[in-house]
Amino acid sequence: MFYLDHAATTEVRPETRTAMAPFLDDSFGNPSGVHEVSRRAKNALEEARERAAELLGAAHPLDIVFTGGGTEADNLAVVGSALADGKRGGVVTTAVEHEAVLSSAVFLDSLGCPVDVVGVDGQGRLDIAELVSRVGPGTAVVSVMTANNETGTLFPVREVAEAVRAAAETVPVHTDAVQAFVTEEVTFAALGVDMISLAAHKFGGPKGVGLLLAPRHIHLEPVIHGGGQELGRRSGTHNVAAIVGMVAAMEATVTDRIATRKRIDDIRNDFEATIGAALDDVEINGDLDHRLVQHSHLRIPGVSAETLLIRLDQAGVAAAAGSACHSGAIEVSHVLAAMGRSETAAAECVRFSFGWSSRPTDGHEAAQRVVAVARDLR
Repeated sequence: MFYLDHAATTEVRPETRTAMAPFLDDSFGNPSGVHEVSRRAKNALEEARERAAELLGAAHPLDIVFTGGGTEADNLAVVGSALADGKRGGVVTTAVEHEAVLSSAVFLDSLGCPVDVVGVDGQGRLDIAELVSRVGPGTAVVSVMTANNETGTLFPVREVAEAVRAAAETVPVHTDAVQAFVTEEVTFAALGVDMISLAAHKFGGPKGVGLLLAPRHIHLEPVIHGGGQELGRRSGTHNVAAIVGMVAAMEATVTDRIATRKRIDDIRNDFEATIGAALDDVEINGDLDHRLVQHSHLRIPGVSAETLLIRLDQAGVAAAAGSACHSGAIEVSHVLAAMGRSETAAAECVRFSFGWSSRPTDGHEAAQRVVAVARDLR
């Protein structure tokens, strides 16, 4: 199997497995307890928090809020900011955000919160001036992703943050950096934002765990209520094994990032060159000058994405259409719709994505299978 769906999830890194093992065995305690077994878990939890804070350039370890994944982190950043301190604040975001952000905006709209969703151009690029023009006195948060989860288009989030700060210095800027972390520098200093969301399983960590980097001075209304863990911002018993595994994966990712980026770039370029040489009408979606090296979002005219994916699976190639964070049904992508693609064109688009475990020959060999299947379907 050629696994070209790393944007959906990744293989667990060996460092992750090693780090998690003790907390699935002898050190299984609840970190909220007071006895020795719990203290071992608590110490591991806080050490992981300190390491994550250092990796992301946080001012203090307690600025890290551990969550149940990227979706929850996005919800906490957007909904938590809008509803903090009993207010009904506004949200400004983009039309191509992850569903975790857009669905949060829909929820807030149902509560009477002002919501502005800014469009993009045909390459998925954002007009910063247009975005900033939507920021007003009632805006509680601006949320712009670091990189699109479907096309891989990179957004100028640092410039967005600077522009928002110049227009309304008290409005926090949040970015969903879930897709970007594996190959892009994701720190406060690099991105210049106020809040950052991550999901462990996108870079070799376990599923079901993530974090929100949110300085303690940013007031957030919890979206999960209970025992008051995470300084009251996210209740629930900590999944210590998963948290420790996530931070181990973060460290391995940061250590390997430059080499990984170069290797994946070569693999992706080989993949696209092989397909382009054989199918000269293939279209690449997104901003080709500013996209993640691991994404290749292609349209093969005349070939249904749904049919192509089924046939590719039979041929030993795993890929995806749209976002894998839906229930599993293939739907017309809201990202492609926002980019002006027709329903017919959008239904012919497939996302191929590479990752930390991709092999050097995966691009060329998988592309040959894609070409063979596409030609057969045509």
